[in-house]
Amino acid sequence: MTVDANMRAVVDALGLPLGARVDARVPKKLLVEEGAPTLADKRAIQDGIDELQWFAACKPATIGVPSFADDMREYLEIAVVGCVFRPDAKGKPAKAVRLIELIHRAIPYPVLLVTADESGLALSAAHKRRAQNDAGRVVVDRVVATTSLRLGPGDEAEAGYLQSLALARQPRSDLCVLYASWLAWIEALNAARLTGVFTGIKDNRAIEERREALEEHKRLSQESSRLRALIARTKQIRQKVDLSNQLRLVNEKLLRQEHILRGGT
Repeated sequence: MTVDANMRAVVDALGLPLGARVDARVPKKLLVEEGAPTLADKRAIQDGIDELQWFAACKPATIGVPSFADDMREYLEIAVVGCVFRPDAKGKPAKAVRLIELIHRAIPYPVLLVTADESGLALSAAHKRRAQNDAGRVVVDRVVATTSLRLGPGDEAEAGYLQSLALARQPRSDLCVLYASWLAWIEALNAARLTGVFTGIKDNRAIEERREALEEHKRLSQESSRLRALIARTKQIRQKVDLSNQLRLVNEKLLRQEHILRGGT
């Protein structure tokens, strides 16, 4: 598998000036040297990454958006990077979640990362800040990634999402604000996957409420799956009833979070 037209379609949706494009291949050994804290991570990079591409460098001189710096963060550039994952020798899928985290950690700038594997494409972002005890080191706050992008016809949420990515539609006061906006659009797509409706939100308070609802929905979904598994294994009728009642309450809370994600209060 190589960097294909679908991956480039996501990058093109950003609407970046030609001067921001780099389109250079990045050697895997750089990731191994900079972003692999353990032998297992080094092996995951060597075995799981097929191709790494630096698509664009978004900085004041290339996109006309000022840099940003304060006591916690320094955003001099946003790197747009693509990576193709490959299955291991036994045909098992690459450890995509871990590899995405390693790539974000290895690159010193905030990264808009497009990844591809057998399941499709994903886009991820992760804010970075200075380490509290080491001003020269940058740490990742958290990684936010889309579910699989299909780029097929008829998916209104996905079509709306791709249109939302264009640089011309983003706030441009500084690179940190721009990056936060791209991250918020990833969360908007994830919300749309749950609700069926893609809704653009620009109010910071509403964005934070959506973020909290997504995190709570994820937690509740995991709890719902755990309870279903317990119910399937349990033989005692009374215990099944108790677990079923717990499951009903969790599912009611899930519906509540989906209501919030649709824009309800």
